[in-house]
Amino acid sequence: MARMPYPLRSPVRSPARLTSHLLEPTRHLHLAPPFLLDNHTPRYLSLPPTTITHKYSLCHTHLLNCNLCPRLCSTNRYQTTGYCLIPATTVSINTLAPHFGEEPCIQGHNGSGAVFFSGCNLRCVFCQNWDIAHRKNGFDVTPEELGGWMVKLQEVGKVHNINFVTGEHVVPQVVQAVLAAREKGLKVPIIYNTSAFDSLESLELLGGVVDIYLPDFKVWRAESSKRLLKAEDYARVARESIKKMYEQVGDLCFTGDGIAKKGVLLRHLVMPGMEEEGKEIMRWVAGEVSRDMFVNIMEQYRPDAHVGKSARSTKASLGSEQLDGVAVTEQDGERSATTKVRYSEINRPVTGEEVSSVRRAAEDAGLWRFCDPVRHDGFNI
Repeated sequence: MARMPYPLRSPVRSPARLTSHLLEPTRHLHLAPPFLLDNHTPRYLSLPPTTITHKYSLCHTHLLNCNLCPRLCSTNRYQTTGYCLIPATTVSINTLAPHFGEEPCIQGHNGSGAVFFSGCNLRCVFCQNWDIAHRKNGFDVTPEELGGWMVKLQEVGKVHNINFVTGEHVVPQVVQAVLAAREKGLKVPIIYNTSAFDSLESLELLGGVVDIYLPDFKVWRAESSKRLLKAEDYARVARESIKKMYEQVGDLCFTGDGIAKKGVLLRHLVMPGMEEEGKEIMRWVAGEVSRDMFVNIMEQYRPDAHVGKSARSTKASLGSEQLDGVAVTEQDGERSATTKVRYSEINRPVTGEEVSSVRRAAEDAGLWRFCDPVRHDGFNI
């Protein structure tokens, strides 16, 4: 699309018309019109009272017999906890602050109002936030208290949005917090930043509350998700969830300041030796969801959590075996174990070619909206 650096103007204007024209906002955007919004009202501000009452009721009902993530613990979280270790009446927060580590169209100038929850419904062996995701490591607040903090982020931090990070296991509390913050004066969009391991019931509860979904589609094969995420059905669930997210909010759209306001932004972290799975994900997105999907193909993988840690096996066996990088051999009646590293196949950074190959597959599939470094003096939109 050719760039038009200045809006068209008539050559002669009366003083009154000139003054009026100078007061009109002008935009210099590199953006296709279907994805440009003149303004945006967060969806939760338009919820009628009957819907709000119904959502509060659903939150309570789901927590009595929790089925709001694919683990389906069926736990009464008012009495005990399930896989996520988080009860019904509070959430555990590790960090709550303006965040500048997101995509440019999410963080803007003032940052994204990030709420990093403790706990997770996955157990990714390479998790870069494992110290807060694999354990309860934070401070507890009620949904009402969290709503107050969200308003502080808006009023004091001047953040562009509220960004719930890894909230799959606390969706009822997230909804309650947003509705409480609405009564306290919250007016910025809501972002749900997720691994995509969400149930359809959970997303139904978030419907009308979330403006932007940020799903991270991690792996494609069941074997990979079972070994690396400890969730064999991850890819199937992610496909269903992302389709539901797109059904609710559509393609990513922006206002004239370059800040994303609604839609889906899909992420994929390229992992070493697993670029073929990334390619399958890109083909699926283009073929089954939307070729206009805004995609961030990420290259910042690094070995973390359990990856690269030493491990030994005490399992008795004959011959030779390999257990998560531990070689156990027996020769002439003598057994020996050589300590190697766990998950050695992903114990390295990704290469530029691996990342590029996923990008090429995405383009070949018809995807065209990518989170690339900007080539102009504006935001990356």
